[in-house]
Amino acid sequence: MNATALASRLLAERPRPRGIAGWRHAHWLAVGTVCLGAFLGQLTASVTALVFPALGRYFDAGFAAVEWVALAYLLVLVALLAPIGWLSDLVGRKTMYIGGFAVFGLASLGAGFAGSLWALVAWRAVQAVGGAMMQANSVALVARGVPEHAMRRALGIQAAAQGLGLALGPSLGGLLVEQASWRWVFWINVPVGVLGILAGWFLLPRTRTKPEPRARTKPEPRARILANPRILPNPRRDDSRFDLPGILLLTGATSTLLLALSTASGLPLPGWAVAVLLLASAVLALALVRQERRAARPILAPGLVNTPGVRSGLVISLIGYLLLFCPLVLGPVLLTDAGVPMARAGLMITLLPAAFAVAATAGGALLPGGWSDVTRCRIGASVAGVGLLLFALLPVSGAVTAAPLLVAGYGLGLLLPANNALVMRAIPAECSAVGGGMVNMARSLGTALGTALPVLGVHLAGAASGGRTVLLVLAAVAAAAVVLTRPVRLARPPRRPNAVRAFERHLRR
Repeated sequence: MNATALASRLLAERPRPRGIAGWRHAHWLAVGTVCLGAFLGQLTASVTALVFPALGRYFDAGFAAVEWVALAYLLVLVALLAPIGWLSDLVGRKTMYIGGFAVFGLASLGAGFAGSLWALVAWRAVQAVGGAMMQANSVALVARGVPEHAMRRALGIQAAAQGLGLALGPSLGGLLVEQASWRWVFWINVPVGVLGILAGWFLLPRTRTKPEPRARTKPEPRARILANPRILPNPRRDDSRFDLPGILLLTGATSTLLLALSTASGLPLPGWAVAVLLLASAVLALALVRQERRAARPILAPGLVNTPGVRSGLVISLIGYLLLFCPLVLGPVLLTDAGVPMARAGLMITLLPAAFAVAATAGGALLPGGWSDVTRCRIGASVAGVGLLLFALLPVSGAVTAAPLLVAGYGLGLLLPANNALVMRAIPAECSAVGGGMVNMARSLGTALGTALPVLGVHLAGAASGGRTVLLVLAAVAAAAVVLTRPVRLARPPRRPNAVRAFERHLRR
């Protein structure tokens, strides 16, 4: 057996056992498996912030170096979401999802045994590969395995699993750091990864099956062709290659920007490196814009970005996750600086993502039914801004700090789902997959900035003063989100991006 045949056999998707596949409720087992990955990804995102102080003490490293434990994960995740989605179309989403659990679990095991800070950063980068393999396929697996009438409920359950992981992370992280060791923050992922592999093997349906002969000869309907992201982005070129230059430029621009922030935050690099890195980030960003305008399959489709309502919606998505993750990183520093034990600090910080999860899944029911998504966005951003302002102005203590965290989390839980609805409503249906990918990138970039900015503020002005300054800036950013929110006018069908309209003309020839 040659290497190609062996690889094909190893990557082939296995069918579920007949007893499971034939059960009429089997799709909920698939949803439960996807929820394991959603829970694990968000748990990892929120739990890591609690180990920064412990890592700094253990490795005798500054905050600017320790933050790369989180930034390395986020940068690799941003870079790989799009290419892994493309690769999954070739290999199979079930195979990639199960592989994601395996890579994530092994990298978590290695991270727990890391002997140096930069070895830990490297393991976190490998862990992000597994995270991207799961995140890039989760929604598609739900869409493939769930009947249409149950789709909304299934996606709601997946969102609840994400919220649960996000909410449990700070309290679990604080408890593990105080009662055991920072290493257990990573080792705790290993049994979840093993469970995910077993569940995926037996409970997920195949996503690649051998097509029937007539399926190969029957022409695809026009709507299906338009919906195919491999064909849609640029009909002017008969080229379906992946946009690797775009991925490299995006990764380079974001990496140099975050490295510049880390250098300004105390990373031991020469002072002139900040200006050089910022200049390099700007140059790479301009090159990315030029590349995306001519790419056959752009990762940031210019036609979509210029669609009314999409650009502002992507910015608000970035802002929302900046406002969510900045307090998750900054909160433990402020609380422990005020003398609060780490375990208790973790429980208090949990209030923010817990309120976010409750508001995102059920908070809309408490609002008047006639309120539009635009109104919900503005109300949510305003409430979040008030919560962050109170966090900045009130003294840091147990009961006093709890209220601002709850208010900010509830506001963000109203803002982000309503904004996502506005963005997806503004995007033509045939471009929804590409648009969803851009929303994921905006979220990840917002999370990365939410990790880097608190470190910069604490380095420049100390924990108390710098932390309050960062919170005041966040309150101002929340006010900017109120202003940026724009209604999506749907009295007429939304104007299709140039790429879409050009491809439609191409079909009529």
